[in-house]
Amino acid sequence: MEDYISEVIKLADLSQNKPLNEIVFEGLRDAIIKGIIPVGERINETVYADKMNISRTPIREALRRIQEEGLVEYVPHYGVVVKKITIDDAKEIYQIRKALDILATLNAAKIMTPEQFDEMRDLLERTDKADGEGDVKRVVELSKEFNDMIYRFAKMPRLDVIVKKLRQYLVRFRDISLTEDDRRRKALDEHWLLYKYMKKQDKDMLTQITSEHLDFSEKFILMAMEKLEAEQQKADEE
Repeated sequence: MEDYISEVIKLADLSQNKPLNEIVFEGLRDAIIKGIIPVGERINETVYADKMNISRTPIREALRRIQEEGLVEYVPHYGVVVKKITIDDAKEIYQIRKALDILATLNAAKIMTPEQFDEMRDLLERTDKADGEGDVKRVVELSKEFNDMIYRFAKMPRLDVIVKKLRQYLVRFRDISLTEDDRRRKALDEHWLLYKYMKKQDKDMLTQITSEHLDFSEKFILMAMEKLEAEQQKADEE
């Protein structure tokens, strides 16, 4: 537990110019989402408060908010423990993501300037270059930048906040769909198609491509989660 708490303390940097409750909430939430605090681990308010040299109140408030998001649960006569993100959770997240991504893409296509389309094309060309050089890490970074670019150009900040929260739930698995050569190339081709039909403002094609793009990403995420579950089950049996 000592290791978990030290990592939480790093994430919950108390020197930030934010309310203490918010700092503690963000630090604990990030630690849970990133898998630093493992599934099934009990989060003891008193222990965390003592180690962080703060009162129990910010810890309790943070856990209440995190419980509302479904990341922890209260077990009677035991305490608050970290919940597992299930395959059903991932399916729900992708169903919501699909609706939000389609909305953002269609809105961006309507209002983007020629300069912004040039910026998008430049990003895609740099991604292709990185892929050709076998720089998978760079491809993953630029692909994330492409997704962020669409939301930025859509000029829907509240939507952006919502989708970033959803993405965080699957942060441990998000890169898996871009590490295999065939899937990575397909994803990049889909990004070029989005660029093409955003310029044409073809709503039907944009809806179809965005939907298929996320369906394929979901498939790889679910495979990764199923593999991890099988490995954990095997380890438990041993």
